[in-house]
Amino acid sequence: MSTTERQRTSARRTSLLGDAPGAFASARYVRITPLKARRIVDLVRGRSVAESQALLAFAPQAAAETVAKVLNSAVANAETVEGLKAADLVVSVATVDEGPTMKRWRPRAQGRATRINKRTSHITIAVQPADAVAAGTKKKGRSA
Repeated sequence: MSTTERQRTSARRTSLLGDAPGAFASARYVRITPLKARRIVDLVRGRSVAESQALLAFAPQAAAETVAKVLNSAVANAETVEGLKAADLVVSVATVDEGPTMKRWRPRAQGRATRINKRTSHITIAVQPADAVAAGTKKKGRSA
């Protein structure tokens, strides 16, 4: 069994893409809050890869750099493993899940302490050819 067949049949790939062509990448335990990362991920969901990369390159938020790295990794996976062209790809799935929270303490006045939550995120981006995304939305529209 080749690596392409193994990757196509993984449970993670099936949950994100199903049998459709495409690839995904994820970054886990990223030290940025999920709320801040979701603001950036919502900007790129459904857009073409070129448009998403341009948008992330000029976004002032700190999370944009990390999301851009995950997007570039997903595009590289699609090109090398699936043999797809970057110009034809669209961001089909983009999610940010909450990772573990590191709990820290800060000393305060009169012997008290307050808790500081250092939140982490799991960022996942999947890219698919534009025609596969369009075909998937047509199928969903008919059955509804």
